[in-house]
Amino acid sequence: MARLFESLPEHIEAAVEVRDAWRRRVAAETAGLEFLVQDLSRWAPGAVLRVAFLDGDTEAHARIEEATRQITDACGIALDFGRDPATGAYRRWATTDTEYAAEIRVSFDQGGYWSLVGTDSTDATLADANSPIGGAPYQRSLNLSGFDGILPDDWAGTVRHEFLHALAFKHSHQNMRGPCQDEFRWEDDEGYVPTRDTRGVFVADEAGRRPGVYTYLAGPPNRWTRAKVDFNLRAQDPDEAVAGPFDSESVMLYQFEPFFYRSAPSPCAPTGNGIDLSTGDIRGLQLLYPRAPEPDMVKRASTALSTLGGGVEGAAFSPYRQRLVEVLTALVEGRVP
Repeated sequence: MARLFESLPEHIEAAVEVRDAWRRRVAAETAGLEFLVQDLSRWAPGAVLRVAFLDGDTEAHARIEEATRQITDACGIALDFGRDPATGAYRRWATTDTEYAAEIRVSFDQGGYWSLVGTDSTDATLADANSPIGGAPYQRSLNLSGFDGILPDDWAGTVRHEFLHALAFKHSHQNMRGPCQDEFRWEDDEGYVPTRDTRGVFVADEAGRRPGVYTYLAGPPNRWTRAKVDFNLRAQDPDEAVAGPFDSESVMLYQFEPFFYRSAPSPCAPTGNGIDLSTGDIRGLQLLYPRAPEPDMVKRASTALSTLGGGVEGAAFSPYRQRLVEVLTALVEGRVP
């Protein structure tokens, strides 16, 4: 069965690319910002992130809260689901909200599984008013399709995967220190004749030549352009990104079809169970969200704010610059932006 891979809408991907290009340019051109880019996606260590649900019942909400405890037990950040001790009901958000009911706004009604990354969940520069997905108070930031009904066997791993995205984790196959970029068969076998099965999925041709990743994902059910493949599969971590060594046991590493890889067994293939956090996942959480204060990060953010003129009354900021100041101020003050 062809797999529908996790991805965000193209307008979100495009907005992220534009914003990140602006941030990299500002960091390169402004003294004091060179080493700050790595901090902008993560929340302040010690912060309490509110979680709210658009739909689903109390039983579904409780399952998700329980699955995330592996995450919060491992590091210095808290997820507050707003459970009412008297009724057992969990916090809700609505598509009519004008103020943030929660930093992480969960839904079950959209297709697929996905999450905005880290502080993107409250970044209004990523909000398209006509989209149900984005960083505004009335938009979904994390989706678990159908998790208010019958659950797949690996549902807990999917919950942890998406909530790690919400805490600024990216996919392991996009780690520049890993083997996946060289292991993926990006292009078709030489001489491949595009061949589809009855579902329209690209398959090996009569001579046994296989489609490459680009061709396979161009077909159903994903229908990705080459640019979308690059955004979701190519290594994108800048040199200064917070990233540890490649971890084949991570819940952030996808299980791809065998023909995605150049070798078998592939060093890019997952070796974990896809459900529980790996030792590397836990180490990454502790790096991003230590239980003790992180004075170096606060110092970097303070220096950057001074450089940008953060807090100056009447300063004329672009939306990107204003958001940058909001995130930096939150890092200094140890709160959510």
